[in-house]
Amino acid sequence: MTVAILLALCPLLLAGGFLLGRRTAHPLGRSDVGTPVERATFETLHTASLAAPPLRAGLTEDTARKAAGRLRSLLGTDALCLTNRSAVLAWDGAGEQHGQQVLKALGVLLDTGRSAAFDCACGDLDCPQRWAVAAPIVVDQRVLGALVAYAPRESAVLARATDEVARWVSVQLELAELDRSRTRVIEAEIKALRAQISPHFVFNSLAAIASFVRTDPERARELLLEFADFTRYSFRRHGDFTTLADELHSIDQYLALVRARFGDRLAVTLQIAPEVLPVTLPFLCLQPLVENAVKHGLEGAVTRSRITIGARDAGADAEVVIEDNGVGMDPERLRRILRGECDPSAGIGLSNVDDRLRQVFGDGYGLVIETGVGAGMKITVRIPKYRAGVHSSPTGPPDRP
Repeated sequence: MTVAILLALCPLLLAGGFLLGRRTAHPLGRSDVGTPVERATFETLHTASLAAPPLRAGLTEDTARKAAGRLRSLLGTDALCLTNRSAVLAWDGAGEQHGQQVLKALGVLLDTGRSAAFDCACGDLDCPQRWAVAAPIVVDQRVLGALVAYAPRESAVLARATDEVARWVSVQLELAELDRSRTRVIEAEIKALRAQISPHFVFNSLAAIASFVRTDPERARELLLEFADFTRYSFRRHGDFTTLADELHSIDQYLALVRARFGDRLAVTLQIAPEVLPVTLPFLCLQPLVENAVKHGLEGAVTRSRITIGARDAGADAEVVIEDNGVGMDPERLRRILRGECDPSAGIGLSNVDDRLRQVFGDGYGLVIETGVGAGMKITVRIPKYRAGVHSSPTGPPDRP
């Protein structure tokens, strides 16, 4: 796409004076400003990179206003406007009075999605805008609006360039829509994880709390606060991300409720490096893995179960390991669970967490699971210490009365 825009725009860039370029140091000490095409390439790509961020937020008056000047620079034209289907969102350049009539000229374009050129004399003899070319902005086969470029005279090069820039704008808006879709998918997956918080676990936790009301009221009070904090965190309504510290705090509350029921049958070891506690990760990402360890490592077991949770610094990443000595799982069955081909209750949230990690951080950050029948299970999660666009909400554990 960028190459196509550049090819369409090169004549305009050469004729319009966008060849100042940027001087670079020559290895022998001589000044090297590059060839005209190299300088035009730099200017085009740099301007496009400045126009992209506002468009990635969608097509609104604010984003159109921020992008319009950059898009006009790309085209090298005297004036440019961006519209939706009902209004001019932004005008950049001279002859703004033409914006009052532009929607009438775009009727066929908005209906058919085909580019259009038209004369636009406004009666002002000093107005330089005599001709315009409009190209549709299309997202998911829907015409959202138009990009209209104005010039003193008809230009086939400008017509081609306007089509290419409008396609580039459409791509940025499609990416914005994908970002919104990704957010909706993540929200749906979090809701699915919340739905998997077993009513059986809730009932057993409350029953365990009730059993201490008469024999140990203070412990019953503490467990009730743990239960309230745990459910408050699990069902919070804001933020796709959290910190490792907050996730581990919620896990500690969950394990306190499990220990209240199973007592000495459960042994938990935590080995957490303090320097990785601020690392950001997807919300409810580790908790389902610990629930899985409890389910397969404790429930139904007659001997003492051990669960180890470790978090350490691994260079550019933080590495979290959750290990149990439970019944384990057949590796082929595990692969089917991760592919979504088995009842997800067989591995609580495993496929959900694996999908979200890959979606947020890339395929190199999925779950690494070591298991076998009767051999327990070891789950390793690697989390980048920093990733653009991944930020946690400032929450943290609530204060207790």
